[in-house]
Amino acid sequence: MSEPMTAAERVAIARHHQRPNAPEIFDFLFTDLFIQQGDRLAGEDESILGGIARFHGRPVTVIATRKGRTLDENIKYNFGMPSPEGYRKALRLMRQAQKFRRPIFTFIDTPGAYPGMEAEERGQGEAIARNLMEMSRLTVPIIATITGEGNSGGALALGVGDRVLMLENAVYSILSPEGFATILWKDASRHGQACELMRLTAPDLKRLGIIDEIVSEPAGGAHLAPDIALRALDEALARNLKSFSRQSGEALAAGRYRKFRQMGTPPKEDQ
Repeated sequence: MSEPMTAAERVAIARHHQRPNAPEIFDFLFTDLFIQQGDRLAGEDESILGGIARFHGRPVTVIATRKGRTLDENIKYNFGMPSPEGYRKALRLMRQAQKFRRPIFTFIDTPGAYPGMEAEERGQGEAIARNLMEMSRLTVPIIATITGEGNSGGALALGVGDRVLMLENAVYSILSPEGFATILWKDASRHGQACELMRLTAPDLKRLGIIDEIVSEPAGGAHLAPDIALRALDEALARNLKSFSRQSGEALAAGRYRKFRQMGTPPKEDQ
């Protein structure tokens, strides 16, 4: 892995506009990709990209939050902030995966769920909560990977996995550092200080037991050599998926439930 960096430096790398995005990740890791659209209730949300594909020959379901590389793309994809339709589309794909016994891969890179009034009117909170509930009891393997920034419930709505992986310079937190600084100090300019307090980097979260594995990146970040980073991710996903080959669906769901219920509980010797 690269030399240690400050949390603020990792946040900057996690947000880099050339970092591997959802289409690039899908093209590198999967074959026979068939994208599916719409939530079958209200509409299509392009900030969630998902469908069915093959991973090393095995049928899987793939779902990702999507940011753009240009201003026009970011406007089209709402800067990676999903609306209720996006989360309901993701849930539709996960239920489909359950029906056909396909493993699920999710890829998370979002500043958070879209907070606009229209999203709240259409049930943003309910859509996120339902994803959390449904994901916790699916009986197919779920591997979630934070590839850039993963903020708030907007990230967690795709993050309830049997394994949670993070790219080395990704970040994962309850909200953005700017939002944290605004709430705590009424001063968004102190976001650098907030980065250190929030324990949002992959090494911090691995020590705390929030994530299971860190996927290495080339020095300076995945955007400098995306093929190297994505090959490392491919190996990690294949290895983790193989570890579930002998587990029953009931055991997967029970283990996933325990995993998230135990988060934040100190070891017995510390109690």
